[in-house]
Amino acid sequence: MNFTRWSARLPGTQRRAAARTDRGARPAQPPAAAAGGSPVPAARGEHGDRGDRGEFALSGRASGAAVSAQAAHPTVDGLSVHDVLGQVPGPVAVVYGADHRIAYVNEAYAAVFGPRAPGAPAREALPELAELGLLPLMDQVLRSGKPRTVKSRRVPRPGPGAPGADVVNRARSGYFTFTCSPIDIAAAAPAPDLGPALPSDPDGDAAPARAATPPHRGVLVFAADVTDQVEAAERLRASERRQREAAVTLQRSLLPQKLEQPDDLRVAATYQPGGTDAAVGGDWYDVITLGAGRTALVIGDVMGRGVRAAAVMGQLRTAVRAYARLDLPPHEVLQLLDGLAAEIDASQIATCVYAVHDPNEGRLGYASAGHLPILVRDPDGTVHRAAEPTGPPLGTGGWLHTSGSLPMGPGSTAVLYTDGLVERRDADIDEGVAALERALAGATGSPQVMCDRLIRALGVTSDHDDDVAVLVLQHPARTGHDAELFHNAALELLGGVEAAPRARAFASGVLASWRFPAELRDLGVLATSELVANSLQHGTPPMRLRLRRTDRRLIIEVTDGDDHLPRRRRAEPVDEAGRGISIVATIASSWGSRRTPGGGKAVWCEFALPAVSA
Repeated sequence: MNFTRWSARLPGTQRRAAARTDRGARPAQPPAAAAGGSPVPAARGEHGDRGDRGEFALSGRASGAAVSAQAAHPTVDGLSVHDVLGQVPGPVAVVYGADHRIAYVNEAYAAVFGPRAPGAPAREALPELAELGLLPLMDQVLRSGKPRTVKSRRVPRPGPGAPGADVVNRARSGYFTFTCSPIDIAAAAPAPDLGPALPSDPDGDAAPARAATPPHRGVLVFAADVTDQVEAAERLRASERRQREAAVTLQRSLLPQKLEQPDDLRVAATYQPGGTDAAVGGDWYDVITLGAGRTALVIGDVMGRGVRAAAVMGQLRTAVRAYARLDLPPHEVLQLLDGLAAEIDASQIATCVYAVHDPNEGRLGYASAGHLPILVRDPDGTVHRAAEPTGPPLGTGGWLHTSGSLPMGPGSTAVLYTDGLVERRDADIDEGVAALERALAGATGSPQVMCDRLIRALGVTSDHDDDVAVLVLQHPARTGHDAELFHNAALELLGGVEAAPRARAFASGVLASWRFPAELRDLGVLATSELVANSLQHGTPPMRLRLRRTDRRLIIEVTDGDDHLPRRRRAEPVDEAGRGISIVATIASSWGSRRTPGGGKAVWCEFALPAVSA
C-alpha cells in the first residue's frame, strides 16, 4: 500500500470546514438543479465530516472533470487513512518524526496492546515496541527508506494495572510478524479561501481547498498474527523431537550396554547421534569374545535414517553375534550377513567390518563389506591402513567376500569407525581418513580417552549432522607383574604312541611352573590328554599342543591338519569311544572348535582361574 499521496492532520492542527464541492471555481448550480438535487453529492456528504477524528485526507487538487467523473465512478481519492487502516484486521500503528510520535493506531492495535494517545513519543506511549526491539528497526527504516520485517515475535500480556491491560487480557496473546514501512505524512493546516480559479489557469482547475506543510517522514508498523503458524510449527518440532528421542533410545538400546573386555585387549567405544536436526542413523559396533583368547570386533552402518534404520541395525547386530559363535572366518560371516540383509529389507544396504584378533598370532584378520578401512598404529607410531574393502556392502547379494589381515602385536592400537567421523560435505572422504591417520599417530592414553580425542581432533561436535561410532582396541605390551600373569607354551606332536604321554608330561610341568593349584593342574592334564587323543585318532599331522595363561583363564588348544570339526555326542554304555569331548565339556568352563586359515582345525577348552591366583 502506497501512502505517499496521503496527508494527515497531525496533533494540534485544524481542518478546514469548507465542503469539497468548493474545491474549484465552478458556476453555481442553477436553481432548478438545486431544486431537483445535484447528481454530484458533496464529498462531505459522501464520507461524513471527520474533522474531529484527526485522520488522513487526500492532498492535491482535482479538476472539474475529475470531480464529475468521481461522481459517476467512485474512486479512492475520497477515502481517508482511517477508512482504510481501520478495516485492517491486524494491528497497525503510524508514527512520525525522529522520536516516532503516534499519529494513528487502529482498533486491532488497541485490542492487542491497549489504546494509545496521539502525539506521544513511541518510547513512552508504545512500550511494547521497545520491548520487542522494534525501535532500532524503525530508526533504520527512517534513515534508509526501506521496509524491514521481524518474524514471529512473542507478544506477552501486560501486567495488572498496565495501560490497556483490561483490553489486552481479553485478547489472545501470541506471536506476531512486524513489518515497518516508510511513509510520508503531510500535516494538514488551514489555508485561506482563494475564491474562484484564476482565468489564467489553463486547465480551469479549482483552487486548493487547503495548503499542506512539507511532509513528515514516518513509519507504518503492521503486525500480522502468526500464532497459529508458530504453534503448529512448535507442535511439529515437538513431534519430530519425540520421534528422534524414540529412535535414539531404540538405537542405544540395541547397542551393547557394556562392552566385553577380553583378556588380551583393552577396548572402548563411543556412539554420538547426529545433531538435533538430523534423524538418528543405523551405526553400530560390538565386541564378542570367541574363546581361546580370540576376540571378534564389529562396526557397521545401515544406510538411511530413523527408526527403520535403527531396527535393521539391531537385527544385523544380533545376527553377527549368532554367526560369531560359529567361529567362522571373517569373510564367511559377512557372506551370511549379506544374504540376511537382503531378506530383512531389500531396500536397505549396510556397510560392515568384521575383524578377529588372535593374540597367539599377533594379527588382526578382517573382512570389509564396503566399509571404511581399519587403521592400526604400531608401537613406534607408524599407522597402517587396511586394504580396500574386500567386498560390496551388505544387501547387494551375489558377491563373494574375502579376508585380509594386519599385524597387531603387543603395543599396537587399532581404530574402527563409521563415515560420520571422517566424511564432510565440502571435502573428499579420503582427506578425512588421512586426517584420522594423523590424529591416531599422535593420540595417546586409554582407549576411552583416545575415542574422545579422535572425535575432537576430527571436529565432531554435538551439532554434527551425522552419527558417529568409534571403536578403539589396544593390545598392551605387558611388563613387570602383569607379564607374570600372561604366558604361552607350545609342543609339536609328532604322532605315534608316545605323543600322548609326552603331551601329558609337558602339560603337567608347565602348569606346575605357572603355580596353579593341584586340582587345576589335574584337570588341565586330563583335558590335554583327551584333546590330544582325539587329534591323534581323528586328525592328521601336523599336530600341535598350545597352553596359554592369562590373568583370568587357562586355555588349552590342539591343532591338526584335518578340517572335520568334532561334535559332542551321547556315548552308549557299550561304546568304547566318543567320550573325549563330553569329558572335556564337563570339566572345562567352555570349549569349542574352528577351522584354521591354512586348512585343518583347532579344538580348545578354557578353565576359569581362581581370583586368588591372579
